Amino acid sequence: MRCPRCHESNTKVIDSRPVEDNFSIRRRRLCSHCDFRFTTFESIEEKPLLVVKRDGTREEFSDKKLLQGLVRSCEKRPIALETLENVVKQIESEVRQKEQNEVPSTLIGEMVMDILPSIDEVAYIRYASVYRHFEDPTVFLEEIKQLKAMQASNEDKIREEAKGKTEEN
Repeated sequence: MRCPRCHESNTKVIDSRPVEDNFSIRRRRLCSHCDFRFTTFESIEEKPLLVVKRDGTREEFSDKKLLQGLVRSCEKRPIALETLENVVKQIESEVRQKEQNEVPSTLIGEMVMDILPSIDEVAYIRYASVYRHFEDPTVFLEEIKQLKAMQASNEDKIREEAKGKTEEN
């Protein structure tokens, strides 16, 4: 590994540790020529994952692009960036587990649509309006009604589970 300061190729590793995701290793290095310390990351080389867009074009999956879309939909909302980064990691992990080289963009969009309501309803509506190309206010109202129905259904399930646990005790 070359030193970024003096470009000497003789560097040594002084510390190694796994990164949070346990799929990469962080290495602290020391240049033996200029004593400059720097960090490198080592990770598994994965096959490229292609996203098939609605118009049939293909582009490489970009976690940055997905995060950018989530950040835009969560703008001015009380949602930590770390939460959105975790959503992106979760979606990328699920998509890669399918072991396909190509995945439709609609699958990724639907995965986001499944996760966002539990994070923030306003962000969900914003994302849905772009993803589903809302063109008039009635579509917004229908989406909000569906979201409320889904929430009510989830609340009913929680009440039923709590009731069942109470009866067991």
